[in-house]
Amino acid sequence: MKVRHLPLAALTYAICFFMPLTLNADDFPFADIAGGGQEEMPNPTQEATVRPGLIDLWKSGKPAFGEYTTPRHREEVESSQEPPLFTVQMGRDLAANPLLDYVFLNLEQYYNADSVRGALEGLRYDGADSVKTLLVRIPPIYQDGVDISRARAKEALDLGADGVVLPHIRSAEEARVAVSFFDDYNVWSPKNPDGKIVVMLLVEDPNVFAELEEIANIPGYSSLACGIGSLTQALGGDREAAEVLNQQVLAHSKRAGMVDLITATEETMALRVKQGFLGLLPIGPNKDAAIRVGRAAADS
Repeated sequence: MKVRHLPLAALTYAICFFMPLTLNADDFPFADIAGGGQEEMPNPTQEATVRPGLIDLWKSGKPAFGEYTTPRHREEVESSQEPPLFTVQMGRDLAANPLLDYVFLNLEQYYNADSVRGALEGLRYDGADSVKTLLVRIPPIYQDGVDISRARAKEALDLGADGVVLPHIRSAEEARVAVSFFDDYNVWSPKNPDGKIVVMLLVEDPNVFAELEEIANIPGYSSLACGIGSLTQALGGDREAAEVLNQQVLAHSKRAGMVDLITATEETMALRVKQGFLGLLPIGPNKDAAIRVGRAAADS
């Protein structure tokens, strides 16, 4: 399948995606995340429309909008050795936002089952108006090995997470190993449209793109996406080259009948929706406004 390359000038500020380990400005070289102004609070009386679940949105070809979030240190132990955690209250805060379809919990650097528990309890407490889909990103396979990675994926799902994200897939063989973690689960995929679990693979390293077509052809998973922040860093900051590869991932995802996911600012959201990304994670100072822009673009 031929990849349609967009004009580079139009993409210079449209490039943004997954953060490698922790959330900081260096992970978003192309997005304004440090600007002034405060996040606009959603108005429940205006936003309380019940939306389909994440998989149902994707099955119908509609974009879904989520929140990228990470565990945090308690204020009183910021400088201690205690690992950060995602708390029940943090989950409740996200559950209260009617604009969100899902939550992307990044545990790539600090995997802890208690963060998964906290997210689930907070997102699904009795007062929540709707249930947000929870996707959990675990550390890469190469970091701690296959057995530990498999155990983490299984643990997250058995605790109640709706999906698992595996970052830094480095080869087609590693992709097959990653997909095999979920042989005993009902994974939503092109060949299993009635599946209930989301499995996402992230390609973020330049050398893996030689095997991109083979990775996209592997059956049994839901989403193939590009970690464009990490990829751009690995390419020495070459934004245009990273965007070309990002578009190749999008093309292969579409060809294989899978979903691609990316981050976007209020300024770049409409472009990413029009390009065909079905998973959107707003970033920047006006995330709620970015979601509204994205929904308007999807409806136009």
